[in-house]
Formats: sequence, structure tokens, C-alpha cells
Amino acid sequence: MVYLTRVEHFNAAHKLYNPAWDEARNEEVFGKCANQNWHGHNYELYVTVKGDPDPDTGFVFDVKRLSTLIREQVVEKLDHRNLNMDVDFMQGKMCSTENLAIAIWKELQPALPASVQLHCIKLYETPRIYVEYFGE
Repeated sequence: MVYLTRVEHFNAAHKLYNPAWDEARNEEVFGKCANQNWHGHNYELYVTVKGDPDPDTGFVFDVKRLSTLIREQVVEKLDHRNLNMDVDFMQGKMCSTENLAIAIWKELQPALPASVQLHCIKLYETPRIYVEYFGE
């Protein structure tokens, strides 16, 4: 089994805020991330697929095609958007990086051919904070 990773980048704004809580509780739990005027991140998205290399090409999957799929299914929907307001697949969800990684998985999985499996979504919110999701 060979693992292939493609890295993409997008910028997006969001706010972490639970409407069932008052302002004080939201500020206590989410701090600056509950800012009424939103805040943004420069996200780094690592998409890892796995499979056996094709005997004719030596590829697990064509990286140009993988990049196109990621851009069309995910990046174009997220880049320079407000995750809370503009992204259909994030509607009704807390826009944490954890939930965003799961949603990205759900957007990409059906677009991949049967010859390759999605292995991991690694999403960096900052250079020191990232989440990994393995589809569990």
C-alpha cells in the first residue's frame, strides 16, 4: 500500500459561538474565536490517498487529477469564504477545525474513484495547530 499526499491552501473566516450560551460562556470557552466580527485563518490542507501503484503508470493516483478534485470539491467552496455563512456543507455545524476536517472528508470521498481510498485529511489551522481525520 502506498500513501500519496497533496497539499492545498485556502483562506477562510469563521466564528466559534454556541447560540445556546450567553456571551460570557462563549467568551470563556472560545475566547477570541467568539469575536462578533469573525476571524480568519490561512489553512493548509493535506489530503492523503492510498492504493497500489498502477502497473502501467506507476501512480497510486494522478496528482494533477487529485489536485483538481480537491480544488473543485473543497477549495473553491472554502477559499475566501465565511465558513459559518457561505459554505453549504458547514451549515448548522460548529465551524471548528475538527468539524471542518470531517466535512472535507465527506465532500471528497464520493468524488474519488474506487481504485483509490481516502486515508487522511490533515488540516492546519495555524502552523502549530492541526487536526487529522481518518474517516472513523
